[in-house]
Order: sequence, then C-alpha cells, then structure tokens
Amino acid sequence: MTGGVRGQIERIAHSIHRRGLTHGRTGNLAVRDGDERLLVTPTGVNLGEVDADALSVLDVAGHHLDGPKPTKEAFLHLAMLRTRPEANAVVHTHSPYSAALSCLEGMDPENVLPPLTAYYGMRVGRLRLLPYFAPGDPAATTAVEEAARTGHALLLRNHGPAVAGTDLDSALDALEELEHTAQVYFITRGLPTAALTEEGLAALTTPTTAERTLP
Repeated sequence: MTGGVRGQIERIAHSIHRRGLTHGRTGNLAVRDGDERLLVTPTGVNLGEVDADALSVLDVAGHHLDGPKPTKEAFLHLAMLRTRPEANAVVHTHSPYSAALSCLEGMDPENVLPPLTAYYGMRVGRLRLLPYFAPGDPAATTAVEEAARTGHALLLRNHGPAVAGTDLDSALDALEELEHTAQVYFITRGLPTAALTEEGLAALTTPTTAERTLP
C-alpha cells in the first residue's frame, strides 16, 4: 500500500467500510495534498476497495487534474474545506443511525442532536441539519458553506453526515462520535434524558478537563 496521504485515505476508507459506517458504493473522503490539490475517493467505488494508487486529484477550484473520475459529491468536500481553512480532511458517510436521524421530522435544524455525552460535546458540538438536496447536486454548495461556518460537522437531510477535521483520523473520530450519539438518541427516545448543560459543555473546553477526559 502506498504511504503518506494516499495510504491514509486507503486505510480510513477500508476501516469505515469494515465497521459498517457506510454501505455499498456510498460514502467518500477528501484530503488536502499541499496547498493547491485535493485527493478524493473516486465515483462508484466501494470504500472497502479504495486503492491508494487510484485516487482522484482535484485542484482547489474543483477541476479534475488526474486519476479516475471523482465522487459526484466532491463539491461537498470542497465547500467544507474552502470554508474551514484549518481543516485538511472531510469524511462523508451514510452511517445508519445518523442517516435515520436525518429523516426525522420536527428536529431543530440549528442543532439537530442533543449533547447526550461529553465526547459528543468535545468532538462534535453543534450539528446543523441542511435542507434536502439530491445527492451530487451542487446547488447544496451555499447551504454547506453556511453550515460549515458555524461547525465542522453537518447532517444532510435524508442522506447522512459530513465531518471536517485537521486530518482524516480526527474527522473520523468526530463522525464516529456523531454516529454513536445518534444511536444513543434512538435508544433513549421517548425516555427522560439529561443532556449536558451549557455550563457542562463550556467546561469541556478547558485544558484541564480535556486532559482529564480524553483517552
């Protein structure tokens, strides 16, 4: 397997598929490769079969430079990375509990999932729910950019989550925490729950607390 950024994409893609965080030929990844290029998983490829040597190469404007045809959702990754310059990677999946959450009526689109756990508060925070757009519809770009300005995680209506991170591992950590908390939400739905308070969430940002609670 090729090392470096390409090897990381292959490793994370295979891990996502192996653990059932997406299915079939769904889900895609993107990583900055220097200042002018992005490496993106190709269209129509099962994440369990992603090959480090067969990735799509785009420039920062979205032009296809090399490799196979990119995922039709490359615009989603480009929009998030353009809006969040501190981020270097985006993970998008169709993970089942998050996808189920995206289908519910009556949710707060500004903060669709309550902070039920400390790790969700630390790794995800606020989760915006976007209006529905057909998969691959670049008309979603403006909505993605707007949501990404206020948070690194977003949920596409009737679709699934997309999470940006400083690298692929941190993006995947946050996406897994989102998926786990969505599962907890469905398990406890209809029962009285005690989500973290604003004070509890604020305490998670202090260095001593983070050092004490992070593994």
